[in-house]
Amino acid sequence: MDKFTTLTGVAAPLEIMNVDTDMIIPKQYLKTIARTGLGKGLFSELRYREDGSENPDFILNKPAYRNASIIIAGDNFGCGSSREHAPWALLDFGVRCVISTSFADIFYNNCFKNGILPIKVSQGQLDKLMDDAGRGANATLTIDLERQEIRGPDGGVIGFEIDAFRKHCLLNGLDDIGLTLQKADKIADFEKQTAAARPWA
Repeated sequence: MDKFTTLTGVAAPLEIMNVDTDMIIPKQYLKTIARTGLGKGLFSELRYREDGSENPDFILNKPAYRNASIIIAGDNFGCGSSREHAPWALLDFGVRCVISTSFADIFYNNCFKNGILPIKVSQGQLDKLMDDAGRGANATLTIDLERQEIRGPDGGVIGFEIDAFRKHCLLNGLDDIGLTLQKADKIADFEKQTAAARPWA
């Protein structure tokens, strides 16, 4: 998993509440267990028309937001089914941070396991960030995980809370496998002791 330290990028304002995981990555894209290639399906029912052409009105199809790495979204982001493909699709598109007033629990947890930082802010703070993001590519946000700060284009700073363990994992690029491998020596010692004690096993 890539480390998350400081991210400076364009933020796309997605002014929709209750964005569910089926909206993030529709069911027809769930046939794969590969984490790559899903970016093309991200928000596909909003991004594309029935004939497959782009919907020019959708935020991520607008020139200023095609390379957005941050999404500012309405309340209850990531609700619905517990598909891990949702954070995979966001990450494959290039999104490393989602900011909202609240997230569905399973989606929120899955973000941390895949190197995406979900940040909870107040409604007033979200309104300010939506306004900043509405300026397009001319106004970028900086997310500083170490300092737990969101810095706006005008110099404003919004602090955010994050669990210390999750912060440690993101800063060091540790997913569940990475955390396990940190104890590789102890695991190897245990296996040796088990083999010696039960050679028939």
